[in-house]
Amino acid sequence: MSLHRLASVVIGVPNVAETAQYYEEFGLSPAETSDGSAAFSTLDGGEQLRLVSAPSRRLVALTIHADDHEDLGRITSRLAALGIRAEQYPAGISVVEPVTGTRAFVRIAPRLIQPAVRATAYNGPGRVERTGSRAPGVLREAAVRPRKLGHVVLGTPDVEATECFFLEGLGFKLSDRIADEGAFLRCSTDHHNVLVLRAPIPYLHHTSWQVDDVDEVGRGAMAMLEDHPERHVWGLGRHHAGSNFFWYLMDPAGNFSEYYSDMDCIVEDQLWTPETLEGAKGLFSWGPPPPPSFIKPEDLAALMTGAHSAP
Repeated sequence: MSLHRLASVVIGVPNVAETAQYYEEFGLSPAETSDGSAAFSTLDGGEQLRLVSAPSRRLVALTIHADDHEDLGRITSRLAALGIRAEQYPAGISVVEPVTGTRAFVRIAPRLIQPAVRATAYNGPGRVERTGSRAPGVLREAAVRPRKLGHVVLGTPDVEATECFFLEGLGFKLSDRIADEGAFLRCSTDHHNVLVLRAPIPYLHHTSWQVDDVDEVGRGAMAMLEDHPERHVWGLGRHHAGSNFFWYLMDPAGNFSEYYSDMDCIVEDQLWTPETLEGAKGLFSWGPPPPPSFIKPEDLAALMTGAHSAP
């Protein structure tokens, strides 16, 4: 795969300062800016989030990394075959997804090599991996810090056209589908980096951020909810598509943000067979059922009429 990483996202929000405070509490590290935006880094991924002022919340842009100029040439040719023109610059290309208006940057960059995190030792039937001490997850005191941006979910009124842009144009791979509703797409070895989801209008559903393990998923969410129970959306649970543990929260602009761990990895494409997932299986394997506000965000009608204001 010439593409190898979802490197960053730019999110437009009507309340940059308030939303920035949320993501700092979420565990992202703020970076200095001079243009009124707010930028944040993860432990392993570098700067991966930028918040900019916008009348309503939306995914403004995403950046994808590729290996070399030959990759850029192939992508430019594939886009041209779809009737989509890409703008060239020295180390990358820029192109707008026609349905949602989201700008995609494809840039040449080195591959991300994450340092290995020692796996938590779990005891089980007939298997004692930890003895004489409490589980590490109950002894941790440091704030949870996401390792990297994992994926973004983009609502689109034309799933087929947006899917075609990512698959046939940019060169993403198909991992799984949700019957009649969307497709999980990857530009790395992670199960998915983009999920295109059927929606009445273009909008950002959520971003997802990798943490070390399920204890960090729980610890991170509980810390975020301690003084703000209204942030809770859905969790704790485990997805079927991707297999990851999850907990979803809501930022002040109305976007969902997810802590996740233990995502499926697809290293050899030929060893993975995409499934079409039906019903609840398309959303989760276990956990509480998703609330209606997860399926249809409460501000969706306001976004459709242009009357959105931050909650």
